[in-house]
Amino acid sequence: MKASDAVAHVLGANNVTHGFELIGGMIAHLVDSINLIGKTKLVSVHHEQSAAFAAGGVARATNNSQIGLALGTSGPGATNLITGIADCWLDNYPCVFLTGQVNTNELKNDRNIRQQGFQELDIVSIVKSITKFSYQIKSADELVPMLQRAIDIAKSGRPGPVLLDIPMDLQRAELPDNVIEYLTNQSVSTAGKQVDLTTFSTVLDALSQAKKPLFLIGGGAINCDSFVRWQKAVAQIGIPHVSSLKGSEKSQALANYFGMIGSYGTRTANYAIQHCDLLVVLGSRMDVRQTGADVKDFARNAKIIQIDLDAEQLANRVKANVDIHADCESFFSSFINAPASVQQMDEMWPVLLLQHWQQNYVDEYQDWSLSPFLVCKSLERAFKNKLIHYVADVGNNQMWAAHSILLGEGQALHHSGGLGSMGFSIPTAIGVTCASSLPVVALTGDGGAQMNIQELDIIAREQLPVLIIVFNNESLGMVRAFQEIYFDGRNESTYWNGYSSSFCNIARAYNIKSFVTSSMDELNTLFASFAKSPEPMLIEILMCDARECRPRLSFGLPIDKQYPLKG
Repeated sequence: MKASDAVAHVLGANNVTHGFELIGGMIAHLVDSINLIGKTKLVSVHHEQSAAFAAGGVARATNNSQIGLALGTSGPGATNLITGIADCWLDNYPCVFLTGQVNTNELKNDRNIRQQGFQELDIVSIVKSITKFSYQIKSADELVPMLQRAIDIAKSGRPGPVLLDIPMDLQRAELPDNVIEYLTNQSVSTAGKQVDLTTFSTVLDALSQAKKPLFLIGGGAINCDSFVRWQKAVAQIGIPHVSSLKGSEKSQALANYFGMIGSYGTRTANYAIQHCDLLVVLGSRMDVRQTGADVKDFARNAKIIQIDLDAEQLANRVKANVDIHADCESFFSSFINAPASVQQMDEMWPVLLLQHWQQNYVDEYQDWSLSPFLVCKSLERAFKNKLIHYVADVGNNQMWAAHSILLGEGQALHHSGGLGSMGFSIPTAIGVTCASSLPVVALTGDGGAQMNIQELDIIAREQLPVLIIVFNNESLGMVRAFQEIYFDGRNESTYWNGYSSSFCNIARAYNIKSFVTSSMDELNTLFASFAKSPEPMLIEILMCDARECRPRLSFGLPIDKQYPLKG
């Protein structure tokens, strides 16, 4: 059996259904075999960074039940994957990255030279700090076991990316036919993890005694098997809950859910944090954008219990009163099997938060020609009770979406959270729709759209049900706002006196149905049209006066003192 054929069989047997690549000589054998075997559909994109983001989209869309795959050729192909690898590393998504390498007899090995073979590069050393496992294959007989090991590592514990670097001569080597027999012989246990209810007795006891309890949902919670059932149980019991940016990706707008906390969070979520007397943190690292700079003032009246799979995240920035090293799935199972009593909860606590929400979750952009809050609410209405995934880029557009789009059952809103990479939304949308077979709305700005705009060609070629929305404010708006605050309005590098591309015309050149508008009525019609009949579409929204997020937090202030200040 050809070694590259064996790779294709291993990927297929591990439910790697989609992969993304930009062909190059050093991965030609791998690409040919994967296509020939036919167990994994490969999508050819125009940049390896896009392939990496799309691979992450597969894991994101499937709650990490499927592993993403991206391939890059040696040298620049491998280095172009790095941004997407880092994104998977920081946001905890299991993906396999396969890079081609020069033939083993062309490797420099330990020679004190920079390069021996053409496009030779030590990608393994480069990505060691952003992968769970990275390894260069040394002999053909270790290829299959190392690939299986890499896949297992990607899925285990705290998920993340892995990379195998495979010299081309080892890809075309011959292996014994029985090298993949283990795939049919191995037994996979489906038994669930046994939960020790006493592990979480502290949490359940604290919930039973708290007058103003609050859950903070983090990114480490939302991909758990029992998360949806747990959130429904919490909503039914009546315990208020909020989320981090990553936690907001799959939290539904159920009763007593008050949105995202932090610098660009909802006023009510931040109010709840600062007025609760018990905060149970589920899989969130509580970074500075969530807590504000003064961690001692975060949850200023609360006893804090933090549950996290990663022991190093406990007692990190925010020092909790109780640290519990456990996965959130275990807690959810414990909670569902022994529902927490809230017998001491002040019955006015959720009522107070609801009143605060009704007064403060409002359109704060009424002085602009077009309100991003209303745009997001129009999207929310268009896809009400429909299965839909959103993917936001980084910048104002991301925070507008995270703040203002409330999700229904089966919906998700994906973010590049820890890395915060522009150029994320369009290629990630490709991966999400390939894995989920659902329509996707990719939200981006005129800055982020430029970075991987070439992938519009893939959306058109594959006829993917993706709606791209470009918020065009003719600037890099979030950094521009920062410059205006701290640099007396000097906005070099973010504003070019009105210059901007015509994204509508660019999309038409890629044979995508495209529109440009600044009318809310027209947007309502276009959103409804896509919701009824999803097909490749781009809408460029002209909003040159849109230059900031509201509400937002200035550095140094507590999170319940967002600008513009309210009495």
